[in-house]
Amino acid sequence: MAISKKDLGLISHMIEYCTEIEQTVSRFGNTLENFKADKIYRNAVTMCILQIGELAGRLSNEFTTAHREIPWRSIKAMRNIAAHAYGSINITDVWDTVVNDMPVLKAYCKNILER
Repeated sequence: MAISKKDLGLISHMIEYCTEIEQTVSRFGNTLENFKADKIYRNAVTMCILQIGELAGRLSNEFTTAHREIPWRSIKAMRNIAAHAYGSINITDVWDTVVNDMPVLKAYCKNILER
């Protein structure tokens, strides 16, 4: 399946936000304790997660259907939580997303662009 230029552009932007998260983690420290203790750290990372979710919501149905390995619906749901329920967001869940999900998403997206 050929991937549209629009979808490729969205994927490229997702990679940029994943990289921004990595840089933020590197700057503030790669521990849950640091993340919990620093609101600026949390806000920076959460904004990137919000943007990734926004981009995921703009991907074509053809793309998301063809790439079911990534939970696009969950990514969009995390965006909605970050945007609409930020005060009640579970910090540990966000950290888990940063540590476990973002590297997978970035690698997957890079693989798509390299094909």
